[in-house]
Amino acid sequence: MKVCVIGSGGREHTLAWKLAQSASVSSVYALPGSKAMEDVATCVALDWQKFDEVVAFVQKENIDLVVIGPEAPLVAGLADAVRAVGIAVFGPSKAAAQLEGSKVFAKDLMQKYNIPTAAYGVFSEVTKAKEFIAKTGAPIVIKADGLAAGKGVVVAMTEAEANAAVEDMLSANRFGDAGHTVVIEEFMAGEEASLLAFVDGTTVVPMISSQDHKRIFDGDKGPNTGGMGTYAPAPVMTEDLLKEAYDTILVPMVAAMKAEGMPYVGCLYAGLMITPEGPKVVEFNARFGDPETQVVLPLLKGDLGTIMLACAKGELDSHMVEWHKGSAACVILASQGYPESAHKGDVITGDLSFTEDTLVFHSGTAFVEDHFETAGGRVLGVVGLGKDLQSALDVAYQRVGRIQFEGSQHRTDIGQKAFAHLV
Repeated sequence: MKVCVIGSGGREHTLAWKLAQSASVSSVYALPGSKAMEDVATCVALDWQKFDEVVAFVQKENIDLVVIGPEAPLVAGLADAVRAVGIAVFGPSKAAAQLEGSKVFAKDLMQKYNIPTAAYGVFSEVTKAKEFIAKTGAPIVIKADGLAAGKGVVVAMTEAEANAAVEDMLSANRFGDAGHTVVIEEFMAGEEASLLAFVDGTTVVPMISSQDHKRIFDGDKGPNTGGMGTYAPAPVMTEDLLKEAYDTILVPMVAAMKAEGMPYVGCLYAGLMITPEGPKVVEFNARFGDPETQVVLPLLKGDLGTIMLACAKGELDSHMVEWHKGSAACVILASQGYPESAHKGDVITGDLSFTEDTLVFHSGTAFVEDHFETAGGRVLGVVGLGKDLQSALDVAYQRVGRIQFEGSQHRTDIGQKAFAHLV
């Protein structure tokens, strides 16, 4: 079949790379894609925001399946526009994508269906928000309601920091429309993990667990980012915890979406906190995580094209999804100034090739004349594969040492929390 991937980042590079390996897939297109994706996909310079042009293209090329990578086109309703002309889509409808597009929607739905998550309040006025903070105390979490590219969350360790975050979002308009309303949550102590699942509207098949590293600096210091690295599987997610998360979070949420008249199709991402009371939801995303995709998909043994088409058609079966033994680790190379800014135009040198045990996915690069340059905050996702986590980390960091650009920054402690669970 012919598959079209929407997007151009590291997640989409990984999706196109894996789909190109699928026996069920004859050709992969990417809209708009990137120079780095040309090895695995035919890139077409179309803007996803022009729904009519996207629909016309996929009809003209007789595309069998459209895979929507990023959250913005999902929240905007691109899946609905493509489905309307009878083409299969891996990705939720506009209504179902509210699960990521609005934190208020997600929290209210979790409360209604008794899905474990942090206690919360919703505010659009600074004064009332500050009253809630004073009553609840710190540490406390402030979240912009809408999409903020992974940066609309502040974990405030003091009430003063929480009040400043509220003012920043509600008064200073830092996140525009996304921050006109904020969700304020109780702080959940524990270790985070990501659990993604393939969903066909009814059936839920979980992927292997992973763990993202949100903070910019080693030791989980500094501001939140879109993700500085990840590894899979995450040993904090024991078999018992995986079953508990499946039974109390993934399955109930998919059932809730169906009951609400907005069946969920695509990748459901549950960001979890492993608390003393068990797993609780930090957030839901309506698509593959970035950089979780870069470590989960290399370990997938099943045919991704077959799995995604089955999801789109309501025919998913757990037997389709198998996993390789071993581990994967991803280290993100970020540009100078990230996450507050992104320095562009720095020349990237070194080894960007794919090998048997290392992969280099492009998140924010541009090809100029004969070389790649930085073109975003997160620039490259360097992935190592190995029989265990240590060997995967070793080859990932060895490859990191062979790639250079001015101002490059990365964390040196990806995966270290895992070893406490492996003793």
